[in-house]
Amino acid sequence: MGPKRKRAQRPVSESEEDYAENSDSSYDETSRAKVTQKTRKARKKGRENDGSTVVNSTSGHPASMHVINAVEPMRIALLEWYDRVHDARKMPWRKKFDPSLDVEGRAQRAYEVWISEIMLQQTQVATVIPYYNKWIAKFPTIRDLAASDIETVNSLWKGLGYYSRAARLLSGAQKAVKELHGRLPDNAKDMEAKIPGVGRYSAGAISSIAYNHCVPVLDGNVHRLLSRFTALHAQPKSKRTLDVLWAGAESFIEQSKRPGDINQALIELGSTVCAVRDPVCSECPLRLWCKAYQRTQPTASHTGAVETDIEELCLVCDPIPSDEDITIYPMKAERKKPREELDSVNVIEWRCRNSRDRWFLLVRRPQGGLLAGLHEFPTLPNLSGAKASNMAEIPYTLLQEFLIHPPSSHSDKEPLKKLANSNSSYNVPKVIQVTSAGDVVHVFSHIKKTYRVQWVLLEGDELPQLRPAVSEVKLNTIPQTSSAQWVPLTQVEDANIGTGVLKVWKLVEKLWTATR
Repeated sequence: MGPKRKRAQRPVSESEEDYAENSDSSYDETSRAKVTQKTRKARKKGRENDGSTVVNSTSGHPASMHVINAVEPMRIALLEWYDRVHDARKMPWRKKFDPSLDVEGRAQRAYEVWISEIMLQQTQVATVIPYYNKWIAKFPTIRDLAASDIETVNSLWKGLGYYSRAARLLSGAQKAVKELHGRLPDNAKDMEAKIPGVGRYSAGAISSIAYNHCVPVLDGNVHRLLSRFTALHAQPKSKRTLDVLWAGAESFIEQSKRPGDINQALIELGSTVCAVRDPVCSECPLRLWCKAYQRTQPTASHTGAVETDIEELCLVCDPIPSDEDITIYPMKAERKKPREELDSVNVIEWRCRNSRDRWFLLVRRPQGGLLAGLHEFPTLPNLSGAKASNMAEIPYTLLQEFLIHPPSSHSDKEPLKKLANSNSSYNVPKVIQVTSAGDVVHVFSHIKKTYRVQWVLLEGDELPQLRPAVSEVKLNTIPQTSSAQWVPLTQVEDANIGTGVLKVWKLVEKLWTATR
């Protein structure tokens, strides 16, 4: 099995709720401040001499070490390598730039690249390929996507995770059709400013690949590759680090005739050769110019001293460990510990007393934020204190929210009763049992959720009526509103539910098996 491409980091403007831990808007500069303070002291001491100082090459080096110059032979070697391997992984969105395409043709390519790039965020190539093919078959153009709805979009996205991406693709397509003549902007600046979910990286990828514009890219693969190429050992998410790397990426595509291919080559090289743990330096077309490769060769020596003008000393890098190895680049970032939350998840089932029908209540999440637009079992999130210790009462609270005629908290002790008004009568369902099913732990990038699961069994003569939300909707003859719906037992797993909700469902199924 070949190496896998995975987007590890994204620029700040592309951060979203699902990617909170990868957001570049919350850099920790504490350690950098300490290093800078030490450097300033060294600089002050150096001024007592003749304007230059002798520094050990493992702890000090000129800033010019991280600048990429004389790039043409590097580009030639990189493109020769890419021309040999560009089709190796059979990515359906990867096509050669066609200068003969008209405005509509290039806009179509931009749409295809946009879909692939958003899917590839935090997701491996092998996983994305079948999803991309199904997506393009369903939505061959941006207008087809814009005419769809979140239910259909989420059904195609199911299993890819980070569902906010799907919602933003839909809203971006609708905006393009409504305000931009049915096309994505034809330049990176407008694309980043006007299309939801498109940041500097995505805008650069789309513009360079679809329009052949000389715009750089910096995803996790290129970040790692250029950190090693320039031997940049610095806080990976700091603004100064990113400025150095963006400048390096720009050096590769500046005044190039094939900027899209160069960007794709850098991504491919970082993904397949310059891997996180086991880089295959012998296959790298850039190793002759790679500073990390040069520094880690057996013949390399870093014990001597080099003369460097103190004013030109690098202020970005942290000290390099004595056991230098190529995988120390890029410097490892400290991962934030995800916050922990406890949710009460209630698998509410209704059974008819006179038949074997079994229906389950699903609720649609808000259109924005975590798991946008997906369905889940009725949930009371982020419990604490008294609520966490009184789980059995929670189903009654939730049923008050969703049912027109909910049972009272004492209904399990009362016989089934009828409520009448001037026009008709309604059956109030009876709560037969509330059974604890156990816990499910599900970790997002920034939240560790513990789902405390309960199976709630209702019984009655008629399927309980749901409170109307925005409008009444009918799909597949299943009674529902825009926020909640009753789903037959056989259709629960096929609904637009996330991985965590599926874990909850499987846990309750085990409970039924154990109690038979």
